[in-house]
Amino acid sequence: MSITLKQRLLNFLSQGLKFGTVGALGFVVDFTVFNLLRTTVLDSTDVHGGPIYAKIISTVLAILVNWLGNRHWTFRKNRQNHTVREGLEFLAVSLVGMGIGIGCLWFSHYVLGYTSVLADNIAGNVVGLFLGSVFRFTLYRYWVFAPSRSGASASVTHADTRSGAIALAAAPER
Repeated sequence: MSITLKQRLLNFLSQGLKFGTVGALGFVVDFTVFNLLRTTVLDSTDVHGGPIYAKIISTVLAILVNWLGNRHWTFRKNRQNHTVREGLEFLAVSLVGMGIGIGCLWFSHYVLGYTSVLADNIAGNVVGLFLGSVFRFTLYRYWVFAPSRSGASASVTHADTRSGAIALAAAPER
């Protein structure tokens, strides 16, 4: 079975849409938990650092939701046989992605002085989420769930000189 450049692009777009869907579910978890905590038990008027603690808790819960969704849906064809290693790698990438979001929130809240709930949401759930998502998708696709690490590796077998397309041979799907 060979995969053309067009098929690879369609696979990339399909994975991107699935990643976005899983991410949207994770966002709902993150946003809901963050705002519940931020406006109740971790309000910044009552708890110094409350927004940061709320963001850590909400993001950790979203990471769990995202790992399950990405492992069993987005990248299911590229799952590793070593679930623990895959989970740890996913967690490492997710924590760095979380750090990006928290860094944006921290900078906005403590350096720029934008302390409203709206400002915290824009910094952590818009700017930080976007930057963290680009980082995470790239590392999930090319490291954690890389086809070469799952046994579903693709290798160049020949080039079609008439059309310039590269045909790829892929291992059978699991």
